[in-house]
Amino acid sequence: METKIVDISDPHVQALVQLHLGGMQENSPEGHVYALDRSGLSDPRVTLFGAYDEDKLLGIGALKTLSTDVGEVKSMRVYPAETGRGIGKMILESIISYAKSCGLKTLSLETGSGAAFDAAIGLYRKRGFKSGSAFGIYEASDFNQFFHLDI
Repeated sequence: METKIVDISDPHVQALVQLHLGGMQENSPEGHVYALDRSGLSDPRVTLFGAYDEDKLLGIGALKTLSTDVGEVKSMRVYPAETGRGIGKMILESIISYAKSCGLKTLSLETGSGAAFDAAIGLYRKRGFKSGSAFGIYEASDFNQFFHLDI
């Protein structure tokens, strides 16, 4: 398996983004979904990563540069049939490594709350992300939470 920078114009990437958006809408109330859609992932401040097993896309994740020092982890999603293989960890490590190479000092993320988000939250905590306050455009609610990592 390998990760590489991908483009939102790839139909396989688009399909996984749609799956991701659908999952967020199922697990978060209207008005509380902050996942990036195709236009958001086309933002020049966003670098999109894909995890592959040969030519098969297994998962995606993105890094959005918020400032010269801060980046945000976005749109982490692995195909359900591929979970438990370390793909999310591999994508997250690629994002962190890339953020370091860009000179970022902090990575932040917003994610949902509840059982549907437990696996992702466990991954973030294992990698050293700590719970923290809202940042950027986000407002805290019962439906989301925030994590930060000093890199």
